[in-house]
Amino acid sequence: MIGFLRVALLGVPATLWYAWLILWAALRKSEKLPCRCDEIPRRWARLLLRLASARVEVEHPERIASDRPRILVANHSSYYDVLALCGFLPGKLRFVGKVELTRLPIFGPAWLACGNIAVDRGDRASAIESLARARKLMQEDRPNVILFPEGTRSPTGELRAFKKGAFVLAIQTGAEVVPMAILGTREIMRKGSWWIRTGRTIRVRVGEPLPVTGLKMEDRDALTQRARDAVAALLQAP
Repeated sequence: MIGFLRVALLGVPATLWYAWLILWAALRKSEKLPCRCDEIPRRWARLLLRLASARVEVEHPERIASDRPRILVANHSSYYDVLALCGFLPGKLRFVGKVELTRLPIFGPAWLACGNIAVDRGDRASAIESLARARKLMQEDRPNVILFPEGTRSPTGELRAFKKGAFVLAIQTGAEVVPMAILGTREIMRKGSWWIRTGRTIRVRVGEPLPVTGLKMEDRDALTQRARDAVAALLQAP
């Protein structure tokens, strides 16, 4: 209960404030917008994690290169997955997330203004168009793009089947795929519950990058399975 009250009383107003700072810079077409989009989400994520008294440990962050964009894929079982990655992964980060995020007042427009990509999971044509925008973003702005290939949070924490979008994008752009495992977030907040448990440790395990050189579109299924196997192995590692 303490964790929920902290987030409700402090985290929600802070979220709106940080989002407004980004949105104001976007509305003014400020030259500071790119810097705000890199700095403010990190500060916001770390604040919400502190409110839950959550500690984050990242194993092998050096596997996320800063000299070229990569596609980062991870398991997904809690909202706190996003906070852990946003707050503690190195480099310029952009997320591919569900279109419902864009409908949140202030937060949604700010999230889009920073170049994050919304996907309508129920509309195939929209999903294809979102991948095209992600490809253009990687070519022009060169961020690391984060996707949760399960498509939604796992209610049990068990790793679900991966959707192919992230791996189509990897083959199209030639960007390496970096598998990651996130442990401990479900103990903080589970899908379907607003209960927040404080004092937990989140561990982010960054795996070896999977090269896509020479792969063609017909290899997307095999790449999808390789990435899922890599994430599963990271989750099970001692």
